[in-house]
Amino acid sequence: MTASMTGFARRESVGAHGTLICEIRSVNHRFLDASLRLPDSCRAIESELRQALARELRRGKVDCTVQHRPPEGATDLDVDDTALQKLLGRARQLASSMPAQARINVLDLLRWPGVVREQSLDAEALLVEVRRLFEATLSDLVAARRREGARLAELLLQRCVNLEEMVAAVRVRLPEVQLRVRERLEERLRELGAELNRERIEQELVMLLQRLDVAEELDRLTGHIAESRRTLATPEAAGRRLDFLLQEFNREANTLSSKSQDLETTRVAVDMKVVIEQMREQVQNIE
Repeated sequence: MTASMTGFARRESVGAHGTLICEIRSVNHRFLDASLRLPDSCRAIESELRQALARELRRGKVDCTVQHRPPEGATDLDVDDTALQKLLGRARQLASSMPAQARINVLDLLRWPGVVREQSLDAEALLVEVRRLFEATLSDLVAARRREGARLAELLLQRCVNLEEMVAAVRVRLPEVQLRVRERLEERLRELGAELNRERIEQELVMLLQRLDVAEELDRLTGHIAESRRTLATPEAAGRRLDFLLQEFNREANTLSSKSQDLETTRVAVDMKVVIEQMREQVQNIE
């Protein structure tokens, strides 16, 4: 299924671990470039999360942010009064022996090991919840990119129909254009009024018509259209192949324009280039 490289997903989880928020956004890029911003408590699984991204996404610049807010009360100052009183009594004894120099600093007392009890969260349970939230958010992102990719594929298929109609229009005009070239050459020869080698004239006319013949370019354009449809229908990432095909589209349209000896065919070739450029702009966003 065709997927876009542009997408956004956000999920939030609230529980005993506190509040977790995961946001993933992606834009078009030549290859997969992932940037993860995680809280220090989740650094241990950064490599694992990167691997999960690489399994689901092929191309795009991806920015992932995970935020963690501890539960209410987890940051409250829980002081061990018994340990504090023991430490304070000992500090006063030392201060009394150095009355001119010693001053008791409350913040220094709180920094003493064991005075403030830290409320620790279950680190493993937190990582389990981060993994679950990340996978759900990544799944949302993949779904968003596929929805956008389906819309882009629909636009590209419509452009393929437009190109087919243009190719068919040029094919219909080919016999008329060739006849007009022949008539124009014969008219000029008659204006010369001289005896000419008819066989030689026919040979030159055939060579001229071969140089101006665009049937081969039209056949290649038809083949590129069919290949584009096949590529859009495959489950694999299609962006790079479509980008290459559009280069071929543009080359054939340029050749068609340069060979054209007919105003209407030239106009169609210009319209082809416009459609091809529209397709190229859309393909830049396809994975």
